[in-house]
Formats: sequence, structure tokens, C-alpha cells
Amino acid sequence: MAKETMLTYLDQLIDQKIQDYDVALDFDSRNHTIEIIVRLFAENTQHLALDDVEGTQSEEDIIEYEDGILLYTENKSTFDEEYYLKTLPFAGKKGMQKAELAALIDYLQEILDQGQADLLDFLDENSTQEVFALHFDASIYVDKVKAYQEKLGQDYVSYPNY
Repeated sequence: MAKETMLTYLDQLIDQKIQDYDVALDFDSRNHTIEIIVRLFAENTQHLALDDVEGTQSEEDIIEYEDGILLYTENKSTFDEEYYLKTLPFAGKKGMQKAELAALIDYLQEILDQGQADLLDFLDENSTQEVFALHFDASIYVDKVKAYQEKLGQDYVSYPNY
């Protein structure tokens, strides 16, 4: 049996807990990062003209919103934090605590549920909301980590060896 790693553990958690959304993992061994990529979709029934982050305007029937959470190794990974919903460091080869990863996926489900509702509200013709974005509240994540540490302890799941 293959050794459990951050990738296999995350994949297992995502399969178990996040079934209604498009979620993918992108492992960059050279940059020592794992990105959790999430996509939300909504019908643009009003054919509203929307600008994306790069200023490109679209009136597509289906709106696709993509964001990501980046797990990285301090002093080894390079990235621009503004391109991510959240960035979280891990302890090199040691990886991350199972409790941290479980809390992250648990909280990500909540973020996506709220985000899907917010996206639909944003696309409503009566909406006064000018910008749509997902929101990550660090204090909620920390509380979830503490709760999972009580259940799962302080065990780590290692960074993949590739």
C-alpha cells in the first residue's frame, strides 16, 4: 500500500466532503506547492455584462468563477499571494497536520456553499453588489483546526515524495 501523503489525504477528503462542486488539486513539485482549485458555475439568465479580474467583459450564458487555496513551503515556494483565496504554509517534508487539512476541506465546503449563493445573488438583476469574490475567514479556520485537533490529534501527513 502506498504511503499516505498530503495529496492522497486531500484527495480522499475532497471526494468524501465536497461532492457538489468542481474541485481539483494541482501539485507543483518544483515550487513545493499544492493548489486546491475550486470552480463555481452559475447561469447568467439576464445576460449581464461582467468584467473578470483581468478586465475582460463577458455576457456568457454560464459564468465560471475560479479561485484557489495554495499550500506552500516557506522559503522554497514562490508565488503572488493576491492570486489566491488563501495561502497556508506547511512544514516542508513533514507536511501538514491531518487536523489542519481536515479543517480546511470542511471549511472549504462552507465557503463554496456560501459562495454559490452569493454568486447567484450577484447575478440577480436587482442586485446592488458590484463585485463577487469568495471569502476566507482565518478565525473560523483556526477554530475548526482546534476542533479537529481534539478528534485527530497532532499527527502529520507528509509532503509527497516525487
